[in-house]
Amino acid sequence: MEIIGLASDHAGYELKCVIKKHLEKRGYVLKDYGSDSSVSSDYPDFAHLIGYGIDNDEIKRGFVFCGSGNGINMTVNKHQAVRSALCWNTEIAALARHHNNANICSLPARFITEDEAKNIVDVFLNEPFDGGRHLKRIEKIPLLPKSDL
Repeated sequence: MEIIGLASDHAGYELKCVIKKHLEKRGYVLKDYGSDSSVSSDYPDFAHLIGYGIDNDEIKRGFVFCGSGNGINMTVNKHQAVRSALCWNTEIAALARHHNNANICSLPARFITEDEAKNIVDVFLNEPFDGGRHLKRIEKIPLLPKSDL
C-alpha cells in the first residue's frame, strides 16, 4: 500500500492530527515527518524532511500544513522531485492533480475548516493526472543548469 507523508509546523499541527486520523480511518499507511506538538517550531525543518522523503522515493505523495500554507509550500518546493500545490478548496486540489500531477498538497491551517481540509485531502488523493499536454509542462519544472538555458 502507498505510504502518505505528513509534515507541519506548530501552526499546522492540530489540523495535521485531524487529517492523520481521517486517513488512518481510510486505511492509509502514514509517515509523519513532524512536528510533534503545537510548540513554536520552524516549518523548514519539517518541510525538508518530507521533501527528502519524496526525493528518495520513501513516499510518493503527502500533505504539509502551516498557518497560511505558504511557507511550508515554498520550502518543500525547493526539492527537485516535489510538485507541491497550496490548496484552499477542492477545485484547486483537483486541478493540482489533473494539470500539475502535484505530489504534495499544502493546506493553510488557519484559513480552512477541518471539514474543508478533509474534502481537499480526499479529492487530492483520488483525482488522476490528465497527462497529455500537461506532462510536457511538468517535465520543464525541474531546474536546468544555466548552460542548458
